Amino acid sequence: MVSNEVNQYIEKLIPARSEHVLKMEQYAKQHDVPIMELSGMETLLTYVRLKKPARILEVGTAIGYSAIRMALASEASEIVSIERDEERYNIAKENVNVLDLTNRITLLLGDANELQSQVEHYAPYDFMFIDAAKGQYQHFFDHYSTMLSKDGIIITDNVLFRGYVAEEKGLESRRLRSLVKKIRSFNEYIMQHPDYYSSILPVGDGMMVSVRKS
Repeated sequence: MVSNEVNQYIEKLIPARSEHVLKMEQYAKQHDVPIMELSGMETLLTYVRLKKPARILEVGTAIGYSAIRMALASEASEIVSIERDEERYNIAKENVNVLDLTNRITLLLGDANELQSQVEHYAPYDFMFIDAAKGQYQHFFDHYSTMLSKDGIIITDNVLFRGYVAEEKGLESRRLRSLVKKIRSFNEYIMQHPDYYSSILPVGDGMMVSVRKS
């Protein structure tokens, strides 16, 4: 992870976003909705532009911010996105409708651990983005990596978790310490996975990039 000063410098260089995207960012800030940091989002979009995936699976829609950003970055891509919180799901639907992306973004309401059959209906996926309950990352990866295309990519966000995976100093909450251990376990599991080449990028809150081996 980079220093706050470097991150602020990077964010100043990021091109302007559309008015509605800026409104979504403001809404997320005001209502404490977790969306990707700008530097992490730009890195994600770079991979989307390079890959030009026909179909993307996103685990963790929230208000539709990252799904919409990916759809705008790659006009040839169709996206299936899962959200378990009904209120956020409905807000995401409104945002997708406003931007006239309903024909390219399919939103599914429910727990990602229980929607495999629905998600498989749209498979295979060339690109997957995991950004949901961090304690469930390994389950999500195992559930859905089987639906990845031969040369597919999986990107998982928040794998550095504010730097706590390296040092738990200052973490008094038992719940947070448990979560950190789960993220560490996931990172080790993926980095040693026999079917993927993986690396962790210290951008945003930490991004794991996993590429299926031939």
